[in-house]
Amino acid sequence: MTRHAGDESNEPHGGDWEYHCRALTDRPIDRGVTHALVVSHRDEIVHEWYGHGRDVNSTLLSWSIAKSITHALVGIAVDDGAMSLQQKNLRPEWLNDERSNISLDDLLTMRSGLAWIEDYVDDQQSDVITMLYGESEYAGDHAGFAAAKSLVHPPGQEWLYSSGTTNIVAQSLGASIDVPIADFIQHRLFDPLGMSSATAKYDSVGTFVGSSYVYATARDYVRFGSLYLHGGVVDHTPLLSQSWVQSAGEHVAYDPEMSLSYGRHWWMWPTHARSLIAHGYKGQILWVCPQRELIVAHFGDTDAAYGGELRSMVAHLVEAFPVSGAAMRHDGEDG
Repeated sequence: MTRHAGDESNEPHGGDWEYHCRALTDRPIDRGVTHALVVSHRDEIVHEWYGHGRDVNSTLLSWSIAKSITHALVGIAVDDGAMSLQQKNLRPEWLNDERSNISLDDLLTMRSGLAWIEDYVDDQQSDVITMLYGESEYAGDHAGFAAAKSLVHPPGQEWLYSSGTTNIVAQSLGASIDVPIADFIQHRLFDPLGMSSATAKYDSVGTFVGSSYVYATARDYVRFGSLYLHGGVVDHTPLLSQSWVQSAGEHVAYDPEMSLSYGRHWWMWPTHARSLIAHGYKGQILWVCPQRELIVAHFGDTDAAYGGELRSMVAHLVEAFPVSGAAMRHDGEDG
């Protein structure tokens, strides 16, 4: 299904973007399957496609796109004064050792220094699989499992992608606010954005599984992306401070395996200034490109072996849209 905005001035230039949409949804099955693809340009859906058995009302698992949703939730709490990037002593079991020096910002930038193995295949060598599904003394307490890891680097120095880190952030968020976390997520983020389909999941001790578990329609993920596209503003009302949105894209590290840069719970395509990418397991991608006034939401099932290919295909789709005149005047970006 393809929809074009009725206002001709709102149409993207040229037709190459449609070719790139077809390339994504027509991939050979052994290279990955697309379940949903939604492209929003200048706040209008210009392309919308769903795979077999899915439609506009189907809710899709975020996987690690939830990490970027966690970034937004923490930003609301920081703007409220309930949390601070500099706060430390985040866990009671850390108070008497060097882990007490881990700050909220160390966690958001994935530089906690805690040991972690982020492996989605080998359940013998995977902390993330054990945390989410395995048997341990912390079964059902995802933040507790991650917080129990030993410190292997001084906080704030070494970057290491860790789903456990995000769940520590989510637990700290829940402990910092004065309402139930489920109410906070619903009333402070999902409702203002109009994400009526969105559902967050919680572990056995009530912590939001901010690493992995939100369900929503593709359109509602686009609504979330619009929060960052518009600098934290929704319907002319600030939901996040502009400085918080900008902090998401401040370069912290480059991951050669992903060929992406990392900021604060958001990824970035290295050659796209100010673009932000929420990225999840099996090729869930929410690409927010302010300089092109563009959001691309891709959901599907792509093996990690073809993940780089998928990201490049989405990048080609993004680049088929024009850089806005305002963006060109701002920084002279040429794509």
